[in-house]
Amino acid sequence: MKRRAWPLIGILAFGYAFLYVPILLLILYSFNESRLVTVWSGFSFKWYGALLHNHQLLDAAWLSIRIAATNATVAMVMGTLAANALVRHGRFRGRTGFELLLTAPLVMPDVIIGLSLLLLFVAMQQLIGWPTGRGFTTITIAHVTFSMAYVAVVVRSRLGQMDASLEEAAMDLGARPLGVYMRITLPLIAPALLSGWLLAFTLSLDDLVIASFVSGPGATTLPMVVYSSVRMGVSPQINALATLIVAVVALAVVIAGISLGRKPGR
Repeated sequence: MKRRAWPLIGILAFGYAFLYVPILLLILYSFNESRLVTVWSGFSFKWYGALLHNHQLLDAAWLSIRIAATNATVAMVMGTLAANALVRHGRFRGRTGFELLLTAPLVMPDVIIGLSLLLLFVAMQQLIGWPTGRGFTTITIAHVTFSMAYVAVVVRSRLGQMDASLEEAAMDLGARPLGVYMRITLPLIAPALLSGWLLAFTLSLDDLVIASFVSGPGATTLPMVVYSSVRMGVSPQINALATLIVAVVALAVVIAGISLGRKPGR
């Protein structure tokens, strides 16, 4: 190996260590018997057992998963429709404004989005009586507002690269437009749809700022519980919860890698 490559390798190793060493330490200290997260006193699983009896954390995690799954599904549908409108319908009246509104959530600060949606929900409740309070519904709507923009970007890129002759050939053979879209287009853009769904799910599960604005006393998401817990001192149960999340994500990545590796030509 050339000597000129060693500085680059060192910088790369430092970058990966800076990212992953704290995660490894967090996983290690989730098995710490001591209540102090920075003092090792022995190996133990007791904090995982305590986590199973922490109803606040478990309820918050279940609420976050339900919100993330609902948000990802709705955002995937709406983002796909928006991408189709931009790719398949050429120049239409209001296209520039539509693109601006669609991409604005990508660059808009979360504080602005959260505050504006809070004022909107309060005004709607006063005018029409809906939504009644703030909770699952308002958080989901807020998450869909910015998640669909990310889905639209992913699906739009895939639609723009797709070979239109496949759809034209199917229509020449007598297939109707809806049948062509369901049997030809959707299978071809399925990887983009899955990527968009996973991206929207992750963004929703990770959101703290916007959810803090549009949630009420009876709806606390997992990031909100973790943040409030960390402010008063890190609990080993948080380390255990983070370790379980890392394990689930790692397992999903491994399964996806194995399934892709078994496909012909991979």
